Amino acid sequence: VKGDWEALFLGVSISDLLFPAQSLRPQIASPQLATNNPTFTTVALEKPFCVFDGLLSPGKSYEVYLYAMMDSSNSAVTDNNSKPLDTTFQEVNGGQLGPYKAAVLNVPDCASPPKLADIRNVKKASDVLKQYLFRVGDDVSCLYDPNFLGVCNPPLASGTTYRFKYILVDVTSGIMKDETLWSEPIKTNSVKKSSTIDTWPGRRSGGMIVITSILSVLIFLLLAGLFASVFFAIMGSEDSATTETRHISQTVQQVAPRPQASSDRADQ
Repeated sequence: VKGDWEALFLGVSISDLLFPAQSLRPQIASPQLATNNPTFTTVALEKPFCVFDGLLSPGKSYEVYLYAMMDSSNSAVTDNNSKPLDTTFQEVNGGQLGPYKAAVLNVPDCASPPKLADIRNVKKASDVLKQYLFRVGDDVSCLYDPNFLGVCNPPLASGTTYRFKYILVDVTSGIMKDETLWSEPIKTNSVKKSSTIDTWPGRRSGGMIVITSILSVLIFLLLAGLFASVFFAIMGSEDSATTETRHISQTVQQVAPRPQASSDRADQ
């Protein structure tokens, strides 16, 4: 982990050596660690291991703020007094009008970073990734929760280019101590249009898929109607046969001679 950041120190100025984070950029997570990155609404970044350690004073408390913005936005993340901005996702229209605070993190422990070899261990992989990576856009509920009081990290817009920045903040004074450069532009995935979907076999267009769906429904209704017609026809024929049988039975009973009573024979 440390080597990835330290490799960028070659050829830096004296100012960069005094404030090393100012020559570094947040890095998108390696494909070996985040296979689906970026997604339509998230970007996984490496946390800033061994970036701010030279500025940490014993006995003081520090935090790392992560800012996000759309590529064309204003890039200032502090006011004139070097105090970090508390702008929210809503206030800057999702990063379109300027950067917003996406996360507040603990300063990563450079002395004992996560062991990336543990990723192969199913039981340890999830914990290692949480220590090493941060996923921007991973909170789907904070915008709509009226009781949410933390820093909101809502989903990013699909097919949109973003930049990210880490800053080190002295918790006691609330002053920014150091910052990284803005990251290189990182674009979220775009949602494919229905006309570009490869529907094997035949590479059908979106319109053909809709027509096929409608025809399938119509065929189903036609078959259902046919089966219903056959069913009622069979039931009708059975009712007719039963009625005819009853009619014949009644006719036979009416035509059959009535047996002569004993009194009638006596009179004769």
